[in-house]
Amino acid sequence: MAGPTIEELRIADDAASWSALGFTVADDACVIGGVSLTFVGRGAGSGIAGWSLRDIESTALDGLATTLADGEPRTPAGPHPNGVIAIDHVVVMSPDLNRSVTGLQGAGLDLRRIREEPTPAGAPRQAFFRLGAEILEVVQEPEEILTRAGGPDGPSHFWGMALLVEDLDATCAQMAPHAGEPRAAVQPGRRIATLRRSAGLSVPLALMSRDQRSEVAA
Repeated sequence: MAGPTIEELRIADDAASWSALGFTVADDACVIGGVSLTFVGRGAGSGIAGWSLRDIESTALDGLATTLADGEPRTPAGPHPNGVIAIDHVVVMSPDLNRSVTGLQGAGLDLRRIREEPTPAGAPRQAFFRLGAEILEVVQEPEEILTRAGGPDGPSHFWGMALLVEDLDATCAQMAPHAGEPRAAVQPGRRIATLRRSAGLSVPLALMSRDQRSEVAA
């Protein structure tokens, strides 16, 4: 696909924690869809420590640790033993959504829409960018979080991601007792489950089904 795409996400976890959940891991990396997750260990902090993007016009992405990737997109990997087939979306939290949107667009990212409705967790607005096969969701931090953090002048930061699975119930059963109960997602026709802290990951991780409406239609 034309435009910026994700080459790599650097994850501040140990590879063994992901392997134990049924991901195929080799050389401290795991390829999900066309994106490499490189495990850099807990010494690098927690969560998503940074990413590498292709075809961007600037690495100044409102505080997100970004490097420029070389080369062509890789051929997407096959399903993992746990049923995960792709990254659905990566989530970034922003103290100032308008500022973040301006910065990301300035670097060449493709803004698809801004949702002016609160999330179930209370975030008032979200912006969605297309990065090849994946989506970047930028979430405006709720006012109470901004107050505790000292205001809207801080940088945006990575938060978590959602993974697409072939069979949500089967994946949750395989990851038991670490996966929560599947429930209706915000996106119509889809279901979602979140991994509990007992999974041992520092990245907030959700599992998502395909759009079941399209499957029925097919």
